[in-house]
Amino acid sequence: MRRGDNGWMPSSPARTATADEWREREAVHTARVDRFAGPYLERRSRGAKHPVEDFLFTYYNQKPGQLRRWHPGAGVTLTGPASTDRAAWKYYTADDGGVRVDVPRFVAERRETIDFTRVILGRTAARAAQFGCFGLHEWAMAYRSAVNGVRHEYLGLRLGASGTDDVVESARIRCTHFDAFRFYTPEAIPLNELSPTRQNQRDLEQPGCLHANMDLYKWAYKLTPLIPSETVMDCFELSWRIRMMDMRASPYDLSAWGHTPIAIETPEGKAEYVRLQRGFAAESQDLRKILLRQLEEALVLG
Repeated sequence: MRRGDNGWMPSSPARTATADEWREREAVHTARVDRFAGPYLERRSRGAKHPVEDFLFTYYNQKPGQLRRWHPGAGVTLTGPASTDRAAWKYYTADDGGVRVDVPRFVAERRETIDFTRVILGRTAARAAQFGCFGLHEWAMAYRSAVNGVRHEYLGLRLGASGTDDVVESARIRCTHFDAFRFYTPEAIPLNELSPTRQNQRDLEQPGCLHANMDLYKWAYKLTPLIPSETVMDCFELSWRIRMMDMRASPYDLSAWGHTPIAIETPEGKAEYVRLQRGFAAESQDLRKILLRQLEEALVLG
């Protein structure tokens, strides 16, 4: 087998995993997820919130239990008695040889998702990254908060309402990501130089965008179970780290959670933002290539 991507895909059209092999991978995955999901579920049980660490579980549709369920990816047949339980899982099939992902059924039923994901990942990967946004999308969501209130009602603004407005009004705002733009306050919408929509999303996404890079997690779990869970978690962990940077660069005061700000209203803060943004852009491009390759390899089996 060919190892890599924190998991493996078959170098031939298909391969078989022994019970010991796949159960070990399953256990590693479960522990990896629980590191993030455990604290979130504990907070939720007592009604507490965390502005950074809750995001991937509240904004995206993948529930902790779904993320915790390990999948080997397309082309892998699981053997052993424990594998038979998976025969009833959606998009799985079984025969005398074992249990595997039912690639033809997934492709037949999820063709629209597959086609859109291939386009959005491929076009984004092919574009040059832009590094001049400085995270102002979060500021635009808090613009004129004295009138509109703040999106995260339990967070204070680091510069106050008027200071936040001053930063927005003195900046050039050029957000390319629709799912950030759609949360702008009404007064901030005309300040954006672009007009992202769901229809032009595939034409605007670019690999410097923090939110486009966080969305790699979304595209990965939408392709589950074709994609190995190890790759899904690689995307999750990248998104987790990006969210931390995104909120540190936001107008909100996160000192109560131990996060120091990236003061994008200063030259030093802008430089720090771009440095981190470039690193995440490079990581995201690597993961895009992996996702596209694994999807293409899966489709060969469909």
